[in-house]
Amino acid sequence: MPREWDAKTYDSLPLPHQQWGKRTLGRLDLKGGETVLDAGCGTGRDTAALLDLVPDGRVITVDGSSRMLDQLRTKLADRIDRVEVVQADLTKPLPISCQVDAITSVATFHWITDHTALFANLAQHLCPGGQFVAECGGQGNVARINAAVEEVLGKKTDDKEKIWYFADVEETTKHLRNAGFTDIEVNLLPDPARLEPGEQLWSYLATVVLGSHLDRLPESDHEEFVHAVAARLPEPVVDYVRLNLTARRA
Repeated sequence: MPREWDAKTYDSLPLPHQQWGKRTLGRLDLKGGETVLDAGCGTGRDTAALLDLVPDGRVITVDGSSRMLDQLRTKLADRIDRVEVVQADLTKPLPISCQVDAITSVATFHWITDHTALFANLAQHLCPGGQFVAECGGQGNVARINAAVEEVLGKKTDDKEKIWYFADVEETTKHLRNAGFTDIEVNLLPDPARLEPGEQLWSYLATVVLGSHLDRLPESDHEEFVHAVAARLPEPVVDYVRLNLTARRA
């Protein structure tokens, strides 16, 4: 089951996701009347920008978290008539009635471990020639935080326990090609995010980065775990590496 998120705290943090979204949506070539699928829409930050890009079109938003979608409905209440809100698993057929002109996604795919199923499923919902632009955590993403987590837990994370999937360029290109995409461009971009030490770093780690780890711990241990991970970081920096994808459905 997809994990739930603290959507309000998420929206209150200084998220680098805003720049990732601008960078990703900037790769779209839209006329203004398209239907766009926002895969892993979260609280609707990028959905709002998409609505501006398609003033005569609409956006289908998909996310696994009901709290995120509730926040999206509130945020976009004045334009919700042009938004179709769907709670669903991106690796399974989506309950939408049409193929879309474009699919975009920001900071979502690294939460999904089966990229073969993910890209094959999304391709089925994209019209021939449709655009696919996305970004997510890639190979090397949050390596220092992963090391700190393993140090706190006192063990290496095995494959069954892995929470993230940080793909590389070669395997992502292969998955996209096998799913029926063409004009494929994939690259990795180091993009570290510096935070204020103390409360801001702790809140960011707890809400954005370590949530799935915390789901496995008793609530009484959450604060201690987050502080212990933060204390092992050499500086208050989240060492992001972003995987950028651009392609078209054949």
